[in-house]
Amino acid sequence: MRSFPYPLTGSPDLRSPARYLLWLGGQQKATLAAGILLGTVWMASQAVMPFVLGRALDEGIIGGDGRALFGWAGVLLGLMVVQAVSDTATHRAGVSNWMQAAFSSVRLVGDKISRTGDALPTALSTGEVVSTAASDAFRLGEVYEVLTRLAGAAAAWLVVTVLIWQTSPVLGVVVLVGVPVCCGLLLFVVRPMQARQREQREASGRMTAVGADTVAGLRVLRGIGGEHIFVGRYRDKSTVTRDSGIRVARSLADLEASQVFIAGTFSVVFTWVGASLVLAGDITPGELVALYGFSIFLMTPIRAAADSVARFIRAHVGARKIIAVLSVDANVAESPTPVPAPPPGGVLVDERSGVVVEPGLITAVVSREPAESTDAVTRLGRFEDAVLAEATVRWGAADLRHVPLADIRARIVVSEAAPQLFSGALRDQLDPHGRHDDDAVLAALEAASALDILDGLEGGLDHEVTERGRGFSGGQRQRLVLARAYLTDAENLVLVEPTSAVDAHTEQRIAARLGEARRRDGRTTVVVTASPLLLRVVDRVVFLEDGRVSAQGSHKDLMTSSSTYRNVVIRSE
Repeated sequence: MRSFPYPLTGSPDLRSPARYLLWLGGQQKATLAAGILLGTVWMASQAVMPFVLGRALDEGIIGGDGRALFGWAGVLLGLMVVQAVSDTATHRAGVSNWMQAAFSSVRLVGDKISRTGDALPTALSTGEVVSTAASDAFRLGEVYEVLTRLAGAAAAWLVVTVLIWQTSPVLGVVVLVGVPVCCGLLLFVVRPMQARQREQREASGRMTAVGADTVAGLRVLRGIGGEHIFVGRYRDKSTVTRDSGIRVARSLADLEASQVFIAGTFSVVFTWVGASLVLAGDITPGELVALYGFSIFLMTPIRAAADSVARFIRAHVGARKIIAVLSVDANVAESPTPVPAPPPGGVLVDERSGVVVEPGLITAVVSREPAESTDAVTRLGRFEDAVLAEATVRWGAADLRHVPLADIRARIVVSEAAPQLFSGALRDQLDPHGRHDDDAVLAALEAASALDILDGLEGGLDHEVTERGRGFSGGQRQRLVLARAYLTDAENLVLVEPTSAVDAHTEQRIAARLGEARRRDGRTTVVVTASPLLLRVVDRVVFLEDGRVSAQGSHKDLMTSSSTYRNVVIRSE
C-alpha cells in the first residue's frame, strides 16, 4: 500500500501555469522517468511488429524457409508479451503520476486554505476554491498520465521512420515530415477550444459559488420564503455553464473528427505510395504488408498528440486556477525580526483603543457599537498585520507584530461570534488535538451549559457532526464552540459575544460557571458583551466610546457613574 502524494520539496513555482506544471513534474521525476521509459518500450514493441510480420512473409512464406518462419513467429510472440507487460506497467505508472500530481495540488490548496484565514474567501468565492480542489487538480494530473503515452508515441515514430527508411527513403521522408505536419494541423482546431474551455471553467466556478451560497443559507432562505430566488439564480448559472460545456463539446468533436480525417488521409496517401512502389518492383510484398501495418500504427502518434494537446489545455486552465488560490497571501506573516514571547502573566495592551487586559482577570469590553469592541479585542489575536500596522498591540514588553505566530496561536485564543464546526466526530470537534480525556470534555460541556445537547445525541461524544454543524441550532453551536474554547486551556482567551444566541436561563448558567472554568492557574479572559448577566460576574469592565476607553471599573460602579454605559446595558437587557 502506497500513500499519495509523496512529500513535496521547495515552494511551488507560481510565475505561470507552465512553470507550475514543470515544478510539479519535478516533484515526481522518478515515476515520470519510469512511465516514459515503459511507454517507450510499449510503443516501440508495437512499432516493430509490422516489420517482423513483413520479414516472416518474405523469408518464411514466400521464400519457403520454415526455420525463418518459426524464428520470426517467435520474435513476434516475444514482442506481444513485451507489449502486454509494458502496457500494464505503463498504465500503472501513468495512474501513479496522475494521482501524485493531483493529490499534491490538492494538498497545496488545502494547506493554503488552512493558513490564509479570512484572506482567501475575501479574494475568491467558496465555489471557486471548491472547484479548484475537486476538479482542476485532477484535470491537471491528467497531463502526467498522458505524457507517458506521448513520449512513447514520439519514440515509436522515430523507430518507424528508421525502419521505413531502410525499405524506401522516399517513404521515410514522408513519415519523418508528414506526422509532425499532421499534428501541427490540429492546432487550428485546438486554439478555439482553449478559449471555450476557459470560458466553461469560469462559468462552472460561478455556478458552484451560487450553489455553495444557497446551501449555506438554505435554512434562512426557507424561513423568509426566498429560496425560489436563489433557485432561479442557480438555474441561470447552470444554463450558462451547460451552454459553454456544449461549445467545448463541439470543439472536442471537431478535434476528434479532425484527427480521424488527418490521420486517415495520411494513411491513405502512405499506402498508395507503398502500393505504387510494389507495382514498380521497388519493394517486396512482405515489405508492402509491413508498410500497411506502419500506416495503421502511425495513426497512434497523431491521436496521442491530439489527446495530449486537449489535456494540456485543460491542465493549463486548471493550473491557472490553482495558482490563483496559491497566490493569495495570508493576512499575517512571520516577522523578519522576531522577538520572544513574554513569560506567562504578560499584560495585553491595545494602544489604539486604550484597552488594557490585566492577567488573571475576567475583563469585559462594552461599547455602544459592538463592532468597536470586537475590533479592539480581535487585534489582540493578530489576525491582520495591515490592521496592526496602524496600531500597536503590546504583549508584556513585546510588540505583537514581532512575536512568533506559533506562540500567539498557542497562548492567545480568540473565539469569534460566528461559531464554526466541521464534519467529524463531536469529540474531535471539541478537542481537536486529543489532549483531554472524556471527563475533561464533559466538564467543559458542563461549564458551557451544553450537556443537554450531548443527552440528545445517540452516539454521545462519538456523534458524527454534519458539515458546519448544520444539525445543531445556532444556540447549540454557540455552546459547543464555547466548550471547545474552554478546552484549549489558553493562557489568554477572548470570547466574542459567547451567549448572543442562547436564552436568558442558559446564559445565566454559563455566566455562573464562567469563573470556575477560567479562574485558575492565572488564566486571563476577555469577553465582548453587553449582557448584564455576564457583566455581573466579570472582574472588570472596560467601556468604549468612539473606539476609545471612556470608563472602566466594576459593572456596579459603571452602572452608577456612567449614564451612557447604563443605557447600553439596559438596551441590551
